Amino acid sequence: MRPLNTFMNSAILMSALALVSAVPAKADGKLTVYTYESFTAEWGPGPKVKQAFEKQCSCTVDFVSVTDGVALLNRLKLEGASSKADVVLGLDTNLTYEASETGLFAPHGIDTSGIVIPGGYKDNTFVPYDYGYFAVIYDSESVKNPPASLKGLVEGDPKQKIVIEDPRTSTPGLGLLLWVKSVYGDKAGEAWSKLKDRVLTVTPGWSEAYGLFTNGEAPMVLSYTTSPAYHLVAEKTDRYKAAAFDEGHYLQVEVAAQTANGAKNPLSAQFLTFMTGPAFQDAIPENNWMFPAAKTSAPLNPAFDTLVKPAKTLIFSPEEVSKNRKAWIDEWLSAMSL
Repeated sequence: MRPLNTFMNSAILMSALALVSAVPAKADGKLTVYTYESFTAEWGPGPKVKQAFEKQCSCTVDFVSVTDGVALLNRLKLEGASSKADVVLGLDTNLTYEASETGLFAPHGIDTSGIVIPGGYKDNTFVPYDYGYFAVIYDSESVKNPPASLKGLVEGDPKQKIVIEDPRTSTPGLGLLLWVKSVYGDKAGEAWSKLKDRVLTVTPGWSEAYGLFTNGEAPMVLSYTTSPAYHLVAEKTDRYKAAAFDEGHYLQVEVAAQTANGAKNPLSAQFLTFMTGPAFQDAIPENNWMFPAAKTSAPLNPAFDTLVKPAKTLIFSPEEVSKNRKAWIDEWLSAMSL
């Protein structure tokens, strides 16, 4: 016969185990977020977002990054229903229709009334987290007469090179493709044939392109009207500027969504809700260098007031992009390979 104190200790242990088993499991305590590499970079918003959300949810956020936004959709298509992603962050509205057609995403079911972006946006699946306008960024020490229009870029001095991104893998690359198409229409192929002489190289994603630019490999790069804010705030220089184009600038709205598998994890909807609040939005302006899609806890840095304000906003509907993306990329490939 066991001593009484041993029996009592065993009884207490069994009771404690019963209480633990009665507490509902908090999903698996882990959220897997697919995103692009500049988001998760040391200087990007990812580290701050991860720290803030983990503190709130008492869980672990696992970021899985690929080169750029279009590559995200390509990866998800390849993985299909077996994807480990709970949330995909980094698609944009040019890809949302095509993404929804895969059947791999689920409605978010959260309150998005706090989202404020140009032209408005409401969708049952995709939640915006930032926005910006594509622009040609130039080095003012090398380019004294920057292009004042897309036509000026296309027909300008071929000795002044530009680095652009690939529309097959990069959302900025796709943005430039759509920008050219929205201005040139049926003559877009001719425009690309002229522009190719100014293109130093085509990179898979934004990070590589901007790195080449800041390293002095080319005096111009495709980026955003907000990019000069980084140099003003972080480097205290106005050397790098955005060229204002007469035809207007193409708008990008970046979004996130939970996957069909991720909808089974309560942390997915919790993250999307968190994404619309200041703890996430505060990390956008001076880490992702874009405009926040919802309220931040403090006003934006005054540097953002100095940025180019597009005379006109250019944008295609997600349905139109989905319908024509392959044909327009084929047109780009044909022109650039001649």
